[in-house]
Amino acid sequence: MGAWGIGPFDNDDAADFSGDFDDASQVDRPELIRDALQNAVGVCDYLDVDVATIAIAAAAIVAAQLPGGERVDTAYGPKSLSDEGGAMLADFAPLAVQALDRVVDEDSEWRELWHEGSDADEALEVIAGLRARLLGWQPQ
Repeated sequence: MGAWGIGPFDNDDAADFSGDFDDASQVDRPELIRDALQNAVGVCDYLDVDVATIAIAAAAIVAAQLPGGERVDTAYGPKSLSDEGGAMLADFAPLAVQALDRVVDEDSEWRELWHEGSDADEALEVIAGLRARLLGWQPQ
């Protein structure tokens, strides 16, 4: 993996996913998000880092689309987030929480790689912040 940082879009797989999100039609974006999250949740054994980083990016997109969500402000994140798609993506908040829980599980390459480095606490804080925003959202 070329780029690797603590932010949800600070790696090559997540940046590529952001590009795919931007390239997808408004109608196809919910399926893209659901598939990315479900791919992580559905893994019963070892979760590969590429699946994990894409799930983190998808969860960050969902969190950004929630009412009051933080704007995605990174060069590698999606450029096409709008309020129009937020209502559909908000439905994925519970699945996004499940995906993030799977990413930080002991049987995850993402977790293993971060625990080998010195920024593990910061990376886990990013996930915890996303998770808190997703859990704190209540449908209107």
